[in-house]
Amino acid sequence: MDVGCENTGISIYFQCRISASKNNENLRSRESTSELFGISVSSLANYERGITVPPLDLVLMMADTYNAPQLKNWYCMNVCPFGKEQPISAELKTLEAVTVGIVAKLDEEDVDDMKRQLLDIAEDGKISPDEEADFVEVSLALDKLAVAISELRLVKEKLLGKGQ
Repeated sequence: MDVGCENTGISIYFQCRISASKNNENLRSRESTSELFGISVSSLANYERGITVPPLDLVLMMADTYNAPQLKNWYCMNVCPFGKEQPISAELKTLEAVTVGIVAKLDEEDVDDMKRQLLDIAEDGKISPDEEADFVEVSLALDKLAVAISELRLVKEKLLGKGQ
């Protein structure tokens, strides 16, 4: 699977366009790409150089056109004030890597421990001071699982398309 665009210091928008241009010659130049999106060449250049941030509707078009679903998550993680606080990933990994990561996080014994801890904490509807550390530990473990699940969603969108 081609995972050739990620945040490496070179604009992710540029990387994703260049990666997509291997399969779509209309994306090889900024001129033809900007025409496709109905924006000026200078606007696209500014987005690709990291000078300005593209609007959300353009990020969605880029993600679809480039077959780069990670652009949406990257935007959410880095631009959207709500998304910045969510446990998501913008890293597009291989199906194998994501599967191993999820299975490792779903270790039966660890999951049973988390269930027990959550039930103990939730039993009285309050988080007492002696339960806070356990609650934070369980929350962090679930956040890691949520990130792994978002990686699986990216793989699904990349391999099957967003409509699946």
